[in-house]
Amino acid sequence: MNKLLATLIATLFVGLASAQTPAPVAPATPAAVKAEAKADKSVAAAVKSEAKVDAKADTKVEKAEVKTAEKTTKAHAKAAKVKAKAHAKAAKADADDKTKADAKADKATVKAEAKLDTTKVNAAADKANAKLDTKAVKAEVKADVKAAGSK
Repeated sequence: MNKLLATLIATLFVGLASAQTPAPVAPATPAAVKAEAKADKSVAAAVKSEAKVDAKADTKVEKAEVKTAEKTTKAHAKAAKVKAKAHAKAAKADADDKTKADAKADKATVKAEAKLDTTKVNAAADKANAKLDTKAVKAEVKADVKAAGSK
């Protein structure tokens, strides 16, 4: 009985789905075609602008990463040099010299990494703003096309 009922219900749905006719499509008016072309152009420009902003932000981040790596390397090299001098003057060397050199290198590294993090955050914000601008253009264009189609 369950199989028979399921078959009847399935047949009913298939019959209803195939019996429906598509709604007639109104021919596009010249204004609607023009608005759609303008919309496509605006969206393409917005997407291009977003891609440009993304690329620029990525470049900023890459430059900041390279700069941070250079600063960190310099700071550690300088610390190693100070340690070597202190080691060479072992008799006169103060144990604090090594500690001071390490602390100075660590401070420089932290400062460089903080600057890198700030650059990354700013780049992400730039990307998000570009994406929002693109969405706004798309929504505006959609409204324009809809308005032109209803005239």
